Amino acid sequence: MNANTRSTALNELAPDNLTSLALLCKGCGDPLRLEVLRTLKTASFGVLELCDIFDIKQPAMSHHLKVLTKAGAITPRREGNSIFYRRVLADTATPQGQLLTSLYASIDQVPLAMTTADNIHRIKQERETVSREFFDRHADQFREQQELIALFDQYAGNVEDMLLQTDPQKVHTVLEIGPGEGAFLPTLSRLFGAVTAIDISKEMLEKAESLRLQYKLNNVTLLCADTEDAVQQDMQFDRIVCNMVLHHVPSPADVFEDCTRLLKKGGTLVVADLCHHDQDWAKQSCGDLWLGFDPEELTDWAHEAGLDSKDSLYLGLRNGFQIQIRRFDKL
Repeated sequence: MNANTRSTALNELAPDNLTSLALLCKGCGDPLRLEVLRTLKTASFGVLELCDIFDIKQPAMSHHLKVLTKAGAITPRREGNSIFYRRVLADTATPQGQLLTSLYASIDQVPLAMTTADNIHRIKQERETVSREFFDRHADQFREQQELIALFDQYAGNVEDMLLQTDPQKVHTVLEIGPGEGAFLPTLSRLFGAVTAIDISKEMLEKAESLRLQYKLNNVTLLCADTEDAVQQDMQFDRIVCNMVLHHVPSPADVFEDCTRLLKKGGTLVVADLCHHDQDWAKQSCGDLWLGFDPEELTDWAHEAGLDSKDSLYLGLRNGFQIQIRRFDKL
């Protein structure tokens, strides 16, 4: 390419690229906005939650979020009647995406202030309490409520098939996160030598225990715990299964981080969950915290946690929902 051709190409590309880069630099050029971006590393928050985290009034926080959104650093998403903000998934094929990726990498090296970290933890605990109380109250109607969205039989066979592709052995251990009534436990008991299932709802665990006794699943252990508890107890597994659970948890990205710590080297996480949808009645009727997820979100969370995205399967349901079944391997 000669000098004239190179100059022409730069003149054609520079205006839009430089405008976007300048907007991103200007929008992020504020310490509080950088703190907000840092806070959104592994979770989505609403404006009132961010006001609580940083102890500032809503008009001021709304202004900062508007600037960051216009700059292309964060994106809003409606979840029922609420709007949550998360980081933009940077497209590294563009100059703006490359700058955004570098910015994320830089600010993520800065530890959260203790007060900020404590406030984030408290908000996540409040979300978990809401979820736990819902399932404790509605344990007797669990199957009926869940079948409003998806019948267990509509996806269970595909989850088993994806597990079979990982060559499960009787010497392997498996963890199921959120077993519900325990419908998938007989399958796991048959495929693996030792099965551990954790749930935050004691009422749901009682139902799973009844099923365990009914089918004499002697290699199954049930624990009232979440993935953070399991990490703290230094548990290790060859496989982890998470069926229709992520849309109930306070911070799905944290689950991926915990699963990386819980998996042995070469282990596999299999996730079945809803693709993003707009049927907000699921929040009230089924206790959903999130209206599903874009596949790219799960891939990004897994990558950030150190997991490699492998096989994917998508099932369309007649009621308008779509289920994604994903496999992620720990290298």
